[in-house]
Amino acid sequence: MSLITPDGGLIFWMVVIFAIVLFILAKWGFPAITSAVEGRSKRIEDSLKKADEVDRREAGIAVEHEKMLAQARQEQGQILKDASATREQILAQAKAEASEETAKMIAQAKTQIEADRKTALADMRRQVAILSVEVAEKIIRKELSGAPEQSALIDRLVQEASQLEKPLN
Repeated sequence: MSLITPDGGLIFWMVVIFAIVLFILAKWGFPAITSAVEGRSKRIEDSLKKADEVDRREAGIAVEHEKMLAQARQEQGQILKDASATREQILAQAKAEASEETAKMIAQAKTQIEADRKTALADMRRQVAILSVEVAEKIIRKELSGAPEQSALIDRLVQEASQLEKPLN
């Protein structure tokens, strides 16, 4: 019945431990997470700027291509038919190359973003694990302050270890 209706002492210690963990996370965990997210956001923004720059380059190539066509029209009427066919080929090729380059840059940006996300997650997990171990260490030190508690813990751990070895043999 005590599991369903915990007493005041248990609730008090649960609140104290929760407050300690919350304080530690607020002090060290959340600023690290926030800085990682801001860094990732900046990298995404830079990648989008690079993609816009590629689009502007593509527009510049199309303008340059139109100038070349105007010169060809002035030179000869006969070359106009050949230049028109050539123009279509060059335009299609330029679009294909620009599309390929844009796709490559976007793929690289996505790969970089994914790698950064994985790195940030791994870092956050590592930091949370370190904090959890430190909190557990402090709690265990406090609980095992006397020799009888230490002996009981050692006996229990030895017994559990011997039970784990039996299935392996």
